[in-house]
Amino acid sequence: MKKLLMASLTIFVVSFATAQTAEEIKAEMGPKKDSIAAIQKRVDALQAKLDALPGWKVGAFGTIGGSISEFNNWFAQGIPNNSSGNIGFTINAFANLQEEKFFWRNAANVNLSWVKLDDKDDPTDNDSFREATDVFNISSLYGRKLSEKFAISALAEYRTTILSNFNNPGYLDLGVGATWTPIPDLVVVMHPLNYNFVFSSEDTIFESSMGAKIVADYTKKIGAINFKSNLSMFQSYKSSDLSNWTWTNSFSYTLWKMIGVGFDFGLRNNKQETLNYIVNNAPTPDPDATFDTIDNELQTYWTLGLSYKF
Repeated sequence: MKKLLMASLTIFVVSFATAQTAEEIKAEMGPKKDSIAAIQKRVDALQAKLDALPGWKVGAFGTIGGSISEFNNWFAQGIPNNSSGNIGFTINAFANLQEEKFFWRNAANVNLSWVKLDDKDDPTDNDSFREATDVFNISSLYGRKLSEKFAISALAEYRTTILSNFNNPGYLDLGVGATWTPIPDLVVVMHPLNYNFVFSSEDTIFESSMGAKIVADYTKKIGAINFKSNLSMFQSYKSSDLSNWTWTNSFSYTLWKMIGVGFDFGLRNNKQETLNYIVNNAPTPDPDATFDTIDNELQTYWTLGLSYKF
C-alpha cells in the first residue's frame, strides 16, 4: 500500500513539474510572438513603400495538378480494366508600370486541363487525353491619374478558349471611363462606354453590343501567401441576354522555396454560351430553344494541386 501511495505521489509531482515547465515555456513564447508580429508589420510597411515606387513590377504564380491510375480486374466498379489520368495547370501573370502621372496594368490568366479514361475492354472508346478546362484571359488597362485614387482610363480585355473552339466564341471589350484604387492592392474599373465584340460562327445566337464594363481586381501577397481575385462584368445596354460576368480566384501557399499548394476556382454566367450549348452541343440538342425558354445555369470550375511561384 505504501509503495502504491509513493508511486502515485511521484506521478503527481512529475506531472505538476511538467505542467509548470510548459506554462513557463508558454510565458516565454508570448513576448517573442509579439516581437515577430511587430517585425512583420515593419516588413509589410517597407514592402508597401517598395510597391509604390515608380517603375515596372512583374510577377507570376501558378498551380499544377495531376494524377494517373490503372485498374485490372477490379470488378466492383463498372469498368474493371481501365487506365485514367488528369493533368492541369493555372498561370497568373502580371506586368504593371507605375509612374507619377499614369499607370499601365497588364494581366493574363490561363487555366488548362486534360483528362483521359481508357476502357481496355472497349477497343472503340477514346483513350486519348481530352481537354476539360479551357480558360484564356488577357487584359490591358491604361490610366491617366487625376489624383492618387482616381484616374481616367481605357481598357482592352480579351477572353476565349485555346484548346478547342479558339475565338469561337471570343470576346473583346474596348472601353473608356474611370478607375478607382482605394488601396494599393485593389483596382476597380468603371467604364460606361464599352463595346463588347463577340466573335463566333454562330451569328444567330452571339451578338456584339454596347454596354457598361465593371472590373474589380484584388491581388495580395502576405508572406508565403499569394492571392488574386478578379471579377469582370459586362452589362449590355441592348438586352440582358447579351450580358455576362466571370469571377476567377487563385490562391497559393508556399511550403518550401518556390513550391507550395495552390487552389483555383471560377464562376461564370453567360446566357449566349448556354443557349449555344443547348442548340448545338448538348447530348440531345434542342434547335428550337430560345433565350426565353432556357435555364441559364451557373458555370464553375476548380483546380487543386502543387503551386509554383515565379
